[in-house]
Amino acid sequence: MDKKLLLKSHFHFIGIGGIGMSAIAIGLLKKGCSVSGSDLVKNDETKKLEKLGAVIFTSQTRENIEIVISKFTNKLINFVVSSAIKPENEEFSYCREKNFSIKHRSDILAMLMHTYTTLAVAGSHGKTSTSTFLSTILELCTRNSSSITGGIIPIYNSNCHLEDTKYLVAEVDESDGTINRYKSDIGIINNIDFDHCDHFSNLSEVISSFKSFAKNSKKLLVNFDCETSRNNIYSNCKWSNTSAKNVAYAIIPTEINSKYTIGKYYENGNFISSLNIPIPGLHNLSNITAAIAASRMIGVDFIEIKKNIKYLKLPKKRFEFRGQIDERSLFDDYAHHPNEIKETIKLGRLLIQQKDKEYQKSRLIAIFQPHRYSRVKQFTKEFAEELSKADVIYVTSIYGAGEGNEDKITSKIITDLIYKKNKNVIYINNYYEVTNNFYELTQKGDFILNMGAGDCHNFWSILNKKNTQNR
Repeated sequence: MDKKLLLKSHFHFIGIGGIGMSAIAIGLLKKGCSVSGSDLVKNDETKKLEKLGAVIFTSQTRENIEIVISKFTNKLINFVVSSAIKPENEEFSYCREKNFSIKHRSDILAMLMHTYTTLAVAGSHGKTSTSTFLSTILELCTRNSSSITGGIIPIYNSNCHLEDTKYLVAEVDESDGTINRYKSDIGIINNIDFDHCDHFSNLSEVISSFKSFAKNSKKLLVNFDCETSRNNIYSNCKWSNTSAKNVAYAIIPTEINSKYTIGKYYENGNFISSLNIPIPGLHNLSNITAAIAASRMIGVDFIEIKKNIKYLKLPKKRFEFRGQIDERSLFDDYAHHPNEIKETIKLGRLLIQQKDKEYQKSRLIAIFQPHRYSRVKQFTKEFAEELSKADVIYVTSIYGAGEGNEDKITSKIITDLIYKKNKNVIYINNYYEVTNNFYELTQKGDFILNMGAGDCHNFWSILNKKNTQNR
């Protein structure tokens, strides 16, 4: 779609408040398009969109569509949906009934990507963190880069920074199979793992999806340390954190503590320099290595990268410190897959072991809100295995994300398995129940990890509000 046609278009997003949908909507507004959208829940994203000029509906009815049609008569109207929107959604079904132009969110993102030199970040885990690190490096080193991601990037305080720049960092999602629609100048594959059991039946289908993405990338950057990626995706450009041999880029860690990581940086087996990275965790080091490697692939000067590495920060909801209440420290993390929980708990342990005296005798408390019934069904044993490594575990009811629950699955299948390994586990219905019993469930000095991909990240706000009221 050329610029003139874009400006003549109006985009209505059904479910505009989601982190991915809102990013694209913001991007279109910045391109000069008119935008409207609906969502049943008002959040920071919908408020931001309203300030930028979007028309926001807090219901999802056919009347909304009729209002949009009547209001934007001089525009070519496109209705945008994500795979999360069910066929029975009233707006969606009315648009189909009337044969209106319906686009998937991936079509709009692919269209925006087409107008830039695009670095597309893919992978089963760490996409948002890698996108954030890459966006930060390119912003500071080139001042000629835009971003559309699935998280809030600290340097922009937004999930979208779309300007008239040369480069675009785009986070691309494999969860619904639409990853094959994206064409990029540099494609980055963080890792490949079995997930999104509502769409994929097995790991082979996931691999096939990433192979399609790889074919659509002019250049490809792949994580050598991920066995599945290494064995199934061919590329001359690979990165590693275990060996500098046979890879184009490597950072070999010499020290990882609770505050930073020190590593030796190599290109094509040649030592270049030591780096002091202000973010702990081996999984974060892998994501940062990918970001540095991608920057070098487009010609960013290494001296500039090294100078600006100190400004790297994690995106929101990625091991994000929310605050302290009565000597209990709370961290939010988006971990919703067993392998992500594994890394988050490992990082929590690192902080407890190496922090100052305030954490030395801390218990690691895991509060987990499972996300999707299909994921719980597929990974029950793996969830139990990783969560049991915390000192105390509280598991809430499942956040269904619109899925049906024909098998009547509950979180108790996880807690029952955890109990065999760790008796300090309790099923708790919801976060209001956790809040109401917070002081009975926790003690001073506790290090609390609140994990999940649903609405669990409202916990701090609920807890803080109640604590303020009780003062």
